[in-house]
Amino acid sequence: MHAKLMAGGRGENATPGEFRRSQNWIGGTRPGNAMFVPAPPEHVMSCMGDLELFLHDRPAPMSALLKAALAHVQFETIHLFLDGNGRLGRLLITLILCDQKILREPLLYLSLYLKKHRTRYYELLNQVRTDGNWEHWMDFFADAVAQTAEQAVGTVRLLKKLQINDRARISGLGRISASVLRVHESLTERPVATVRLLSRRSSLNVVTVGKSLTHLKELGIVTELTGRRRNGVFTYHHYLKILNQGIE
Repeated sequence: MHAKLMAGGRGENATPGEFRRSQNWIGGTRPGNAMFVPAPPEHVMSCMGDLELFLHDRPAPMSALLKAALAHVQFETIHLFLDGNGRLGRLLITLILCDQKILREPLLYLSLYLKKHRTRYYELLNQVRTDGNWEHWMDFFADAVAQTAEQAVGTVRLLKKLQINDRARISGLGRISASVLRVHESLTERPVATVRLLSRRSSLNVVTVGKSLTHLKELGIVTELTGRRRNGVFTYHHYLKILNQGIE
């Protein structure tokens, strides 16, 4: 997972997919003035062994949210990679909730909430490490899950409303509306796409897709991003705007 996550991104040269074999730290210029220094590399395997046992309910099972909250802190504290620990640690939360059947699909990500409350997030991680202040961390984590879930539900409702309104407008095109609706449906799955991609996803030929996109442009539903006559990239811009709310 780590290797795939780091491919083509920041830290792609920091031995992706491999546990660290050197000391790392957070903040500062060296371990001596760092904000936090994880375990030495020779202890990483035993720390991960303990985390693995915990994830498999040893010594005892616990609620999924509690498990996700505690596992995230432990993963970040072990800090087993040279880079990308935060990204994979946040993903770990979602994967645990899926594994525990709390989520049917991996659709709950706390990254935005943690970014907005970054200072408090780091403070609480350190308080757990230095003072064992698990209670305040759990309160923070519960708020993060609740607010993120509420935001996700609100986003789904806005997307559904947009789709219904746009499909109603498309239906007014008459007999050509059937193919335009199929292209529109493909755009709800891939809101940034080329003609060829939409052709594959909608099972329509490229000529039909091109004509459908022209109609969608005239209705103000899609926008062409590149300005090219051929191999253009189209976006369902209102859809993306809803998805991007709060991250600008």
